[in-house]
Amino acid sequence: MDESQSDHLKAYGITYYALEQNLEVRWLLNYRGGSFLISDTESLQKECKIRGVSYEVISDAKTLEIVEEISSPSRNMESVVLEKAPKIAVYSPGDARPWDDAVTMVLTYAEIPYEIIYDKEVLEDTLVLYDWLHLHHEDFTGQYGKFYRAFRTTPWYIKEKEEAEALAESLGYSKVSEQKLDVALKIKNYVIGGGFMFAMCSATDSFDIALAAEGVDIAEPMFDGDPSEPGYQSKIDFNKTFAFTDFTLERSPMVYEFSSIDMTEQRQIPKESDYFTLMDFSAKWDVVPTMLTQNHTRLVKGFMGQTTSYNPKNIKPNVLIMGESKLNGEARYIHGIKGKGFFTFYGGHDPEDYQHRVGDPKTELSLHPNSPGYRLILNNVLFPAAKKKPQKT
Repeated sequence: MDESQSDHLKAYGITYYALEQNLEVRWLLNYRGGSFLISDTESLQKECKIRGVSYEVISDAKTLEIVEEISSPSRNMESVVLEKAPKIAVYSPGDARPWDDAVTMVLTYAEIPYEIIYDKEVLEDTLVLYDWLHLHHEDFTGQYGKFYRAFRTTPWYIKEKEEAEALAESLGYSKVSEQKLDVALKIKNYVIGGGFMFAMCSATDSFDIALAAEGVDIAEPMFDGDPSEPGYQSKIDFNKTFAFTDFTLERSPMVYEFSSIDMTEQRQIPKESDYFTLMDFSAKWDVVPTMLTQNHTRLVKGFMGQTTSYNPKNIKPNVLIMGESKLNGEARYIHGIKGKGFFTFYGGHDPEDYQHRVGDPKTELSLHPNSPGYRLILNNVLFPAAKKKPQKT
């Protein structure tokens, strides 16, 4: 999984395939870009050739040599056993375009199977059937993505708002915001019970905002038909959130922003200089963040979204920053523990589309098979497969 790999993204699909075939799989953290050691079969080699994935067949003696190198206390490496192919759910509207979400695009490209679920399924407690959950770029606050100013008269916005209201009514809710809150609470309980949650773009901050505003009306009349609650900022409970704290909500429906968490409007970074750095962790002591930051480069191209990055001032002290832009002092990639489960938030919309806009064409991942930004997503996909060791720091 170093620079010699012809298709890093499909290599994750090969590893998933190996787990489905009950082959022995080890993730060699920090060894040649986070390579995978898999028991050799003729069918596996054939699958690699079909998918265009580079591989090397090594002897038992070479395998032992590699394992000994990794186990040396002087090397910042670790070998992690991957036990099973995780069952994956993507929380997304059924009619959403697959190419409008980076995770569904890369899962499809890597040939990793997933199932689409949405509000009805979450409220019916089907999350227990899945090992890993991705949140499509959703708005859990019931403000329809804060698209009001730019798109309120467009047919697609009007249609999506009507459909959301109809769904809420069919599920027994008078407001979309109330329904979305209950969905967020179900997801929260899923993580606390041991689930793995990954979210990108606006699903990250809007999720925490919805939790913090439980029982408080923060939506203006154009979103839910009645005024917001007077003084609602003072009623926000930051103890209920996963990652963020002490943030100020954006009150105006005419501003395309949820709160002070996101730093999109504060960015002064030209596109050609927009990169973020992955943090270095001790592979033997901090196995989880080491897994989640495996890559063939520590420098990853930046990319924007409705929620591009996170203000460190609004990140809880127990949440780990795994990727940061030093030029702007912003966090791009964060991780935390909630109860028995884990969550990862990744700022931005599409790692290979710098400033994705509504209606933009699909990103062709065949043109970006070695994308470091997309590798971070796939690290999270395989994360639940790992045999966990207790974190020591």
